[in-house]
Amino acid sequence: MKIKHRLAIFNALTRLAVVLILWWLLPILIERVVYKHINESLIYKKENFIKHLDKEEINDFIVKKDSSETFASFTTLHDEFLQLSRLPLQEVAQKTKFITEPRIIEGEQNDYRILEHRFTYDRQAYLLEIGSSLSEIKDLTIAIRMFFLVVLFVTISVTFAADTLYIEYLLKPFYKIIDTKIRKVHQPDTFDPTPIHSISADFRALDEGLNQMMARISDLFAKEKQFIANVSHELLTPIALLKSKFENLLQNDSLDDDAIDKIAASLKTLDRLKKIISNLLLISRIDNNQYQLNEEVDCYEIATNLIHELDDRIQARELTLKNQLKHHYKFKGNHTLFQILLYNLLVNAIKFNRAKGSVVLSDQMNQDEYLFQVADTGIGMNQEQMEQAFERFSRQNKDQDGYGLGLAIVDSIAHFQNITVKVASEPNQGTIFTLIFKRNTPAS
Repeated sequence: MKIKHRLAIFNALTRLAVVLILWWLLPILIERVVYKHINESLIYKKENFIKHLDKEEINDFIVKKDSSETFASFTTLHDEFLQLSRLPLQEVAQKTKFITEPRIIEGEQNDYRILEHRFTYDRQAYLLEIGSSLSEIKDLTIAIRMFFLVVLFVTISVTFAADTLYIEYLLKPFYKIIDTKIRKVHQPDTFDPTPIHSISADFRALDEGLNQMMARISDLFAKEKQFIANVSHELLTPIALLKSKFENLLQNDSLDDDAIDKIAASLKTLDRLKKIISNLLLISRIDNNQYQLNEEVDCYEIATNLIHELDDRIQARELTLKNQLKHHYKFKGNHTLFQILLYNLLVNAIKFNRAKGSVVLSDQMNQDEYLFQVADTGIGMNQEQMEQAFERFSRQNKDQDGYGLGLAIVDSIAHFQNITVKVASEPNQGTIFTLIFKRNTPAS
């Protein structure tokens, strides 16, 4: 997941957490605000009632109206009530408190915020209760919570979209750096050092650092190419001269058999050294992009030609080669390099095969891939050998001739031409090398 998506999701989750917290706290906040307002209103009504209270009114409220010595008055909708009661004949200190509890008024129960005021008047204790219904407050709280929820979710949606757009704008230079200077750069010579415009100092520093790093890498690659050119001349030329001198010495009739054997062994060593250097130079040139990929390569044609070329080796080992290729698959690449790749795979299949074994070439055309397989019935490899198969100078069988560079060359050529190589093998059962071509890359 990209950074911009992670940031946008994080912002959305934090806002959602805030919404849930506020949703939970909202009733408490509303209750405090409403209760404060109701309390002030009840205090005001209490003070007005006490202010205008006299003995005659108390008698009218209590003695004449109710034998229980309690007077109650309430509104038609039961949203408020006032109740005055006599307390036992004793002195009480003036005291006011607020409670919230349900009351039944004319058979209807509601929750009320109630002010209880105890006072004495004319040496008589009284309890004054003034209540205000909370039913409307609950309805109002639900309405406010729903409105608040809608507003917050709309706010989250709008801010999420705004954050996504802003984050994308902010990170646009970063993704441009990745696309143009990292993802699409396979070799130093394809690197574009043009500075990326950005309002962020961090991205400008990153861009500058990449430019400096790639400049140093380009310089090292140039030196390596020059070194390869020098090595090919400085090493191969003396080897060729030594080989020529040894071959001339062999024409000397005065040499005894022992001297001839030593000269022949030296020639063999020089040939071995020349092949190793040539293979290493080939790998190095491939890794340094010193070949063109502008040719139409026909896998079927190259495989058929190599089968005829290796026919003597196949017959010498008494092997059976089965050509089961069905498709003339073509791709844009380098004809010579692919021929070397397939040649090394076939030589390995012949060299490491068992006597009177078989080599099978087959292919398969899928929707988005073309598979080319080289299978043998040879000595096979274990898991550790398969993991090291493409390493340079890695030899699976020390008793066999070879330099351990054949599969390393295969790996370099395949990587250079965007071909995936997979190997499957079991000891004493054989080995299957599979070349995987992406079908969006072929020429035809």
